[in-house]
Amino acid sequence: MAPFVPAVLLLFTLIGGTCPSVSQSIDSADPTCYDWGESNEGAVSVLEGEAVWLSCPLFSHPSVYNYSSTQSAGHNLFWYQIPEGQDLEQPIRQSSRLSKQRERLWLLPARAEDSGQYICLLRNKSSCSKIAMGLKVLRRDQVTPAGSCEPPVATLPTPALIPLQEGKTLDCPDLKDATSMSDSPPTVSWSHKCKGPPFWNSDREPWGSSLRFYTMVDHYQGLYYCTVHFQRGGRQLNFTRAVNVTAINPTRMSKTPVILHPHADQVFQVKSNSRAALACRATVPFVVDDPSWDVWWTVDGQTLEKLSDQRFSQSNRVLKDDHMDLTVENLLLIQDFRSDDLRRRFNCSVKNARGSESRRALLSEEASLPSVELGCGLGVTLVLMLLLFVVYHVFWLELLLLYRSWFGTDERFTDEKDFDVYISYARNGEEEQFVLNTLRGVLENEFGYSVCIFDRDSLPGGTITDETLSFVSRSRRLLVVVSPGYASRGSQALLELKAGLQGMALGGHLRVILVQYKPVQRQDLVRELRKAQVALALVRWQGEKSKELSSRFWKRLRVELPMRRGTRKGEGASGTEGALLRMTSQNSTNSQTGLISSA
Repeated sequence: MAPFVPAVLLLFTLIGGTCPSVSQSIDSADPTCYDWGESNEGAVSVLEGEAVWLSCPLFSHPSVYNYSSTQSAGHNLFWYQIPEGQDLEQPIRQSSRLSKQRERLWLLPARAEDSGQYICLLRNKSSCSKIAMGLKVLRRDQVTPAGSCEPPVATLPTPALIPLQEGKTLDCPDLKDATSMSDSPPTVSWSHKCKGPPFWNSDREPWGSSLRFYTMVDHYQGLYYCTVHFQRGGRQLNFTRAVNVTAINPTRMSKTPVILHPHADQVFQVKSNSRAALACRATVPFVVDDPSWDVWWTVDGQTLEKLSDQRFSQSNRVLKDDHMDLTVENLLLIQDFRSDDLRRRFNCSVKNARGSESRRALLSEEASLPSVELGCGLGVTLVLMLLLFVVYHVFWLELLLLYRSWFGTDERFTDEKDFDVYISYARNGEEEQFVLNTLRGVLENEFGYSVCIFDRDSLPGGTITDETLSFVSRSRRLLVVVSPGYASRGSQALLELKAGLQGMALGGHLRVILVQYKPVQRQDLVRELRKAQVALALVRWQGEKSKELSSRFWKRLRVELPMRRGTRKGEGASGTEGALLRMTSQNSTNSQTGLISSA
């Protein structure tokens, strides 16, 4: 028995499971048995009515237990069952449905009552060992949803990899086992995506009991089902298996891994006393013979597992899967980066079964920006912009007048006109008092403008139409005092308005200013005044609020009036002196009289 103990300990190491316990065998006359518990390979699943076999896990590793060797040494293999929901072990006797073949127990076919735990016991006169495994018999509706066209399969699909544009032959899993138990050669039927024969074409077709692919393409991927039919002792038996076909890149493509990032001589910018992240990206082609691969970082030639510095950590993730050729990234995180870390060697490495590559990452300390100073500067700039906006919104008239006083042009030096302003108003008591006492007084005495008022400055005996056209043409601005009684049809005010609008439209040498003395309904205005009100500036008189020279009325009016830079000799004349100076140019405007009168 001494040589047996190392053997069972080695078996425990290979197949895993719980530690063996020494227990009495099922037969009290037997020697003590090493009980290996239940196999960690999991329970076997089978559909009710299908053939299934159980392989004793003690023979999973022939280097420990070999069936032929144990038979030569006098060992015998026995099977026991503990039915589901029971605790009592029952010996399994061979029958036409339950058959023993070497280290296997066949159920031809499986029934619902076969579910439970199965124990295989190997013993001779001096040694004994046993291990358990589970069997689960499933109904068909437990495996495949109702209405599904795919055949039910109790076992997991077997993976199969086929390179694109290449060929391969698929064999149905476990076909050889069925052949060993069959009285005649078994037959196999294949299906794919709910299509049975003939789903094949020139690129794939059945080949005996196998399925041959001549040229693999993407849409041939998926689950393929094969059902094995065989005879045993006059019984017609079957089982179904699934094969999961996956396309991989052609074998003629290079399978050597390549580092994509960092590039050669690439420099990572890092900051002291902060977290640094170094990314290593690589393509790792799939190798059928050995699919293992790895991407990792080393620091000063050591892997992170060998470093005592806990500031370093790394993590892998797959960025892209192209027919099992992977693009992966390994992220190296360095907590609390220090200045002396700049002198360390950081290498990114990648390998698979066909080769490896390594590349060094160069580090450079990033210059710190004065964030506090930048934030303060930006804040001050925003405050100043807000203040400027408020100042402009409140004092835009004052700013405009100041700009005109510095950079504006005095129109007296650019034209030959005699008057700055010609005032047009309704000839009634209230409007006339406003014009003579308020407008004229402020414009002439306070602002120094030369003002022309027809009733004051016209000479006796002249023609009203000719005089009016002359005065308007010789003025730089026509100031129209809009009131309810202004510009009634056929009045002199209407003539003055038409002359001003015509001069403004033809030559642009005259600008019209509208001063609203009193509110007027739009329907009460003549057609010419309604059009002018849309396009021209309108300055509103607001009674007592507008009397002060610092009010918005006078500032707004000064913006519309010509800019003045002092006075010239002879300018600002009024009354008789002004009339004498203006008589010389009166004849030049007589030609316009007929046109305006007809309008």
